[in-house]
Amino acid sequence: MSGHSKWHNIRLRKGKQDAERGAKFTKLAREIIVAAKQGGGNPDSNLRLRLAIQKARENSMPQEKIKNAIQRGTGEIEGATYEELVYEGYGPGGVAIMVECATDNRNRTVADVRSIFSKNGGHLGESGSVAYMFGPPVGLIQVSRDVTDEDTLIGVALEAGAEDVKSVDDTFEVYCPPGELVNVTERLEAAGIKVSSSEVTRIPTTTVKVEGREAQQVLRLVEMLEDHDDVQAVHANFDIAEEVLESAAR
Repeated sequence: MSGHSKWHNIRLRKGKQDAERGAKFTKLAREIIVAAKQGGGNPDSNLRLRLAIQKARENSMPQEKIKNAIQRGTGEIEGATYEELVYEGYGPGGVAIMVECATDNRNRTVADVRSIFSKNGGHLGESGSVAYMFGPPVGLIQVSRDVTDEDTLIGVALEAGAEDVKSVDDTFEVYCPPGELVNVTERLEAAGIKVSSSEVTRIPTTTVKVEGREAQQVLRLVEMLEDHDDVQAVHANFDIAEEVLESAAR
């Protein structure tokens, strides 16, 4: 598990990630809107939309809000038009950071993202400046070790289409092609294996170890980016001691 994945899990466990339900629903709705706009409103033929709906349901988003977001994406009802942007930059200690956004105001978003970087000892880079430090998109499903044993999980996951299962600390990580994420998640749940989270993410190919003040700055930078309304996902390649991650999430 990358340092950023550990940080993300700790924030989730301690209620730090999108503490306000309204903020969480806003991000989920934007992903549904963009997915429906790009590939249509039928989740059976639009994988991205199917993934977005699944994530919304995992977070208890009301069905009416999901339907509304789909209709906004297909143009059946009026609403803001969102475009996707990816910003790349560096945090303290040379940590590589990718920021995925969905925004209705490009100028506002880039100004805000640049400000967050600069206030926390980082800076924006050119397009492509850090993307090469991350692997291609991959489906990542996380299961608590309290839920099942490793042999059972491996059996179900691999049969469902997963490519690998890893044991990291108190969590099992199931990796699969993005196109198999919904199927593998559903098969695990059907087998009585409760999933903690499932998402399409990017795993860093190399990591940067940071400590002390730089570590605190990096975590503050990532936290501020993740909490911004226009930011859908953040990928970072930092390696920070777990006790520091735990302390920072309090």
